[in-house]
Amino acid sequence: MNTINLSDKVFEIFISNLEIYTRTAELAKQINLDFQNKTPVIIGVLNGCFMFMANLVAQISTNCEVSFVKVSSYQGGTKSSGKVDEILGLAIDIAARDVIIVEDIVDTGKTLQFLISKIETLKPASVKVATLLLKPDALETQIPQITYVGFEIENKFVVGYGMDYNNLGRNLNDIYKLC
Repeated sequence: MNTINLSDKVFEIFISNLEIYTRTAELAKQINLDFQNKTPVIIGVLNGCFMFMANLVAQISTNCEVSFVKVSSYQGGTKSSGKVDEILGLAIDIAARDVIIVEDIVDTGKTLQFLISKIETLKPASVKVATLLLKPDALETQIPQITYVGFEIENKFVVGYGMDYNNLGRNLNDIYKLC
């Protein structure tokens, strides 16, 4: 299937599941090296991260703990609203702990900056970010905590592999871009 229809939009295949799996394994290998003999807390940003995080964590061999938060800057549509809402907060003590935030995609960086600033008030030992996708041209500020990047992509709207358009497409195994 080269194109799909979601609601009123058409999307074309962009990154295959095999490419995603291969790159995720490479990121997990680096995390295993970087956190050898440590027990990081891996915090997934819902809803979009769920597929990437599940596959990433399944390939991490070092001990780790897992938690989730939910923040949002999209209220439907294909562009960020610019306003970040915290919907579900962190449910684990991260003081003096190494933290890896797992994101599906970083575009403007506003949501991630908001989340990092909230997490840093809890006094972790370190904060790093693993993101499946990064849109360098859309970033409005540099975020030095972005350490593990699956793919750098152009500033196009994408769906699949956990990411949605109007709550559709999260279940797709590949990533599609808007035609």
